[in-house]
Amino acid sequence: MAHLRSRRRLALAVPVVLSLTASLGFLPVAASAAEPAAPVAAQAADGPNLAYVVNTKSTDRHTIGAVTKAISAAGGTVVVTYGKIGVIVVHSTNPSFGAEIRAARGVKSAGVTRTTPLVAAGTTDEGAADYLTAAEAAKVKAASAKTPESEPLEADQWDLRSIGADKAAKINPGSRKVTVAVIDTGVDDTHPDLAPNFSASQSANCVGGVADTSEGAWRPYTAEDYHGTHVAGEIAAARNGIGVAGVAPGVKVSGIKVSDPDNGLFYPESVVCAFVFAADHGVEITNNSYYVDPWLYNCVDDPDQRAIVDAVNRAQLYAQKKGTLNLASAGNSSHDLDSDAIVDETSPDDSTPVTRTIDPHECFDVPTQLPGVVTVSATGVDNVKSYYSTYGNGVIDIAAPGGDRKYQIPDTPSQNGRILSTMPNGEYGFLQGTSMASPHAAGVAALLKSKHPWATPAQLQTLLKVQADNPGCPDTYDQDGDGTPEAVCEGGDQVNGFFGFGIVNALRAVQ
Repeated sequence: MAHLRSRRRLALAVPVVLSLTASLGFLPVAASAAEPAAPVAAQAADGPNLAYVVNTKSTDRHTIGAVTKAISAAGGTVVVTYGKIGVIVVHSTNPSFGAEIRAARGVKSAGVTRTTPLVAAGTTDEGAADYLTAAEAAKVKAASAKTPESEPLEADQWDLRSIGADKAAKINPGSRKVTVAVIDTGVDDTHPDLAPNFSASQSANCVGGVADTSEGAWRPYTAEDYHGTHVAGEIAAARNGIGVAGVAPGVKVSGIKVSDPDNGLFYPESVVCAFVFAADHGVEITNNSYYVDPWLYNCVDDPDQRAIVDAVNRAQLYAQKKGTLNLASAGNSSHDLDSDAIVDETSPDDSTPVTRTIDPHECFDVPTQLPGVVTVSATGVDNVKSYYSTYGNGVIDIAAPGGDRKYQIPDTPSQNGRILSTMPNGEYGFLQGTSMASPHAAGVAALLKSKHPWATPAQLQTLLKVQADNPGCPDTYDQDGDGTPEAVCEGGDQVNGFFGFGIVNALRAVQ
């Protein structure tokens, strides 16, 4: 399926973020509702039908109207217009559409969002998860019963104990006035551990760029699209005597589905829709355990990739201005995002990848490396960087439990170093990745927002960093013991490339 953060992901330093914002020339805009534009007449099919994002220089009606006419003249069909941020989603079969529209008056940037044609919807297989069996569940329940007020499967949740979330829940489980939106593969709100805290009014299906809020539109396509449901449980699974518990079991959680039904990828137009929808529906926090396809890194010297960065950045900045804090997973490629060069062998992931060497200070993982987004690396039970986790001094903001099945094995009933959480159809399973780290941090952010309801996104990010515990850089990071370090941690005891400002601490957040 898609390269969710449970498979791979990444991030960036503040000076780079500032230069990124300047280079894109993003203009702050006033808030207003999304304005779906009337489609223009379809053009003759003389090439593959591709999706584009067209970003205007200004958000005034005159500019947007002129660009809309230029889109039609260039053979494009408007899917939706987000006038408040100056982003227009377009489909076109004109092979020269990108070049033609970039030359039009009023266009800041424009580019294709995929490298293969639009196709009919279909389901796809993400692969098997490590589901908790009935026999394993019975063993875990027996162990959990020894601890008063524990959830039935909590004995296997080493991650909650490692950040004090079990103790925090007794002090402040989080406020019902706080919602964390899971921008992902969909959330199964019928799961008994999620139903009590699910907010349907703040959920939607944003696939294709237009929000569908019809009943159940936010649910996963199949049980194999379990990623979003697992993430939601890590954040806010209820303490209701059923299954597991989330880091913030008293807050609400919503689902905004953005994964393509045909290939599971997270295209820019869907993510733009998700950020805008979350912001316009009062969501306080979003969790983003993915990267925007089809490029693992978007290089701003390429007009198509630059347009992707521009469009998604406008949307997430709009969300921040509306009071939403965005968190994202750092990535599972074990890349150093503060290095001089990274070899990307996976892009574009919707057609034939081409090996390229990129500079992570000029080519960005989106939305992880966008300004104001909290970048989260992963740790295991021993509070050591997980073997797969991407890192980078000045890039990682904070760290959180994401699991490590190789080198950090917990003393739990299942002895599974990964993260146990909810799965579709009332089941439970283990997953690992920075995909799992980000929701732990989002849960702590939700606890902080519950305690400090008037905190802005910037203030919340500061609070996240202040409450974190930093183990400091290890003397060496040689996980397999072969005498060669797999990664080098740079920085000091307070801020470094492995943990940023430190590992989140839920108990400290509520005290």
